[in-house]
Order: sequence, then structure tokens, then C-alpha cells
Amino acid sequence: MSVRAKDRLGGRAAVVGIGATDFSKDSGRSELRLAVEAVRAALDDAGLTPADVDGMVTFTMDTSPEITVAQAAGIGELSFFSRVHYGGGAACATVQQAALAVATGVAEVVVCYRAFNERSGRRFGAGVRHREPSAEGTALGWTLPFGLLTPASWVAMAAQRYLHTYGLTPEAFGHVAVVDRAYAATNPAAYFHGRPITLAEHAASRWIVEPLRLLDCCQETDGGQALVVTSVERARDLPKPPAVIVAAAQGAGRAQEQMTSFYGTDLTGLPEMGVVARQLWRTSGLGPGDIDVGILYDHFTPFVLMQLEEFGFCAAGEAAGFVAEERLPLNTHGGQLGEAYLHGMNGIAEAVRQLRGTAVNQIAGTEHVLVTAGTGVPTSGLVLGTGG
Repeated sequence: MSVRAKDRLGGRAAVVGIGATDFSKDSGRSELRLAVEAVRAALDDAGLTPADVDGMVTFTMDTSPEITVAQAAGIGELSFFSRVHYGGGAACATVQQAALAVATGVAEVVVCYRAFNERSGRRFGAGVRHREPSAEGTALGWTLPFGLLTPASWVAMAAQRYLHTYGLTPEAFGHVAVVDRAYAATNPAAYFHGRPITLAEHAASRWIVEPLRLLDCCQETDGGQALVVTSVERARDLPKPPAVIVAAAQGAGRAQEQMTSFYGTDLTGLPEMGVVARQLWRTSGLGPGDIDVGILYDHFTPFVLMQLEEFGFCAAGEAAGFVAEERLPLNTHGGQLGEAYLHGMNGIAEAVRQLRGTAVNQIAGTEHVLVTAGTGVPTSGLVLGTGG
């Protein structure tokens, strides 16, 4: 993204509303109902009505189409609707798409949403069961015959290489799990509210795929999360402080695959997040030292460490110590390990709360929050700010 692109997007749009359902393991509601509940809650939070909305963005994996959600939520005409691919990698990109629509005048108020019954319905952690013929399915053919059938197994390959390269043990990953669960323990909305863990408990949890243990893996959650994006000018007239979109980026690495990029040049890093990091720092004019809170996508703990290194918070192989020393507040809602797994959308909501000053685990003086989306897949990221 060029500096000129930055001038067209950075600081022109803001997240002005956040809304979610409860986070559970058995919602008892359809995914459409969860989506509508989250959308209505986000509009109420923004001080807007369904009639104000003229744009919607979601994930290609969402089962509730934009026009169906609009109809069920009482939203009228849409001038913009869009979907983003690659699972959790879409999270921050939904906000980027919304911001681009607002900044170019294509839409005035855009709702981003994600809703699923991932625990009681389709369980992503169950891995590959059926694939229609596709290029992505062909790529999986290089790994499936050898038993790598699940996301955990794909990440485990990179995690094992990371530990070997830097002379570390699986305890390195435990620091992420402990931090996330500590924040979740004080967050009433978190599934693991009141249940912190220790490094010893992490080490005692059962193996899923070595070197990943149960407590290295995110939850399976039923629920929905929605966000409302509009212009900074309009945001000034709304009741709650806006979270200004300072920068937004998407990224895919060379020879990128979906979580099986084993033939890349370096298994110990996340090239796709490196692409996002370079864009965010360049277009925002900020750097690691300007970030007050990091909301880093944590479907598996090893990739949190690699993200910190890709963004330059610490040198390669040093992220475990960085997390253990709590040098940057991370995933203050509890993350996907502790609060809920909503493909990263609940992390964006936490960033908004931190900037409003209303988070349960509020970090004093927060002015800039880094948010990232899914890792191991083509991905996205945001820098949100107070705009002050």
C-alpha cells in the first residue's frame, strides 16, 4: 500500500459499534439468529438503527448471507456487500473492506459480522472430512496421506521446527496460554471466567499433536460478533468514542497455502503476517513502540510468538521471554483460548473497548491497539486508535 493509499484510508473511518451474543458451547439458536442478535446489539451500541445501514461484510465461511441477515435484522437497501476468504484471516479484512467502502463513498454505515455454531455444529477442529474438487483441495493432497488431517497437525509441523531452531521446549508456548487465561479469568463474558491456569497445568495437559497440548489450542464456540463502521465525521455525532482505523492491511506470502506452507523458505515465521506488518507500520507511520495493547490471533499459541517476531516487538526466537516478562499487554479479553473463538472478531471488539476505556482488563492510557487475524493463512491486520 502506497503513502497515497494511506492518505485515502487512514483516519477516515472508525468502528463505532460493537455487539455480541453470549459465548457458549450449545447456543440452541440458528446461526442466522446469532448473526442478527449480534448485528442489532452492535447498532444499539453505536446509537444507530437498521435503517442507517447500507453495507455489510462477512466471511465466505459464514452460512448467513448479507442480504438474508439484512432482511432478518430489518435493514433496507444495501449499496455495498462483500465477503472475505481464508477463514480467520478474514477478520480484520472485513473492517478494511468496510473502511474502504466508507472512505470512497460507496456506503455510509457498514456492518461486519461473523456467527456460527462451531461447537454444536460444524467443528473446524475435526479437520478434513469432505472436499469438493478445488485447487486448495489439491494442495492438501501433499499432506493428508501422511496423517496431517487437522489444523492442529498442520500448525504442529511449524511449531516443532520453531522449537528445534531456537533450542526451546514446549513450555515456550505455555506463556501465551497462561497470559490469555489470566485475562479470561477476570472477564465475565469469557467461557473460562474464573479459571486461570499455571505453567505446570499447561505442561500437564494432554498432547493433541506434539508439540501442541490441549491448552495450546483455541476453543470451539457458538456465538456471534458484529462491528459497525462509519466515517470519522459521522462518528463525532454518535454517543460513544470511536475507534479510528489508523491503518488496515491484508497479506499473503509467496507460495502461500492454507496452513500447510511447508515448502516455504522458513517454517519458523509467518510470511503472510510479515506482509501485513510492513504495510501497517508504513501506512500508519507507527512502530512497535507505539502500540499499547496487542490483540494477536491465538488459535494456536506458537503463532502468537511468531507474530510478535514478525511485527518487530522482539528478535526471532525471543518471543517466549517477551510474553513471560509481560512487556506488552496481550489479548486482554482472554483471546480465543480464554474468551471465545469467533474467528478473531471478538478480538476487534476488545480493541474498541480498550480505546473507549471500558475494557474489563483496561490498560491505562491506551491510544493505539494492534489487532491481527488468522495466521498460517492469507491474513489481515488493523491498527486502531483514539483519533485524539
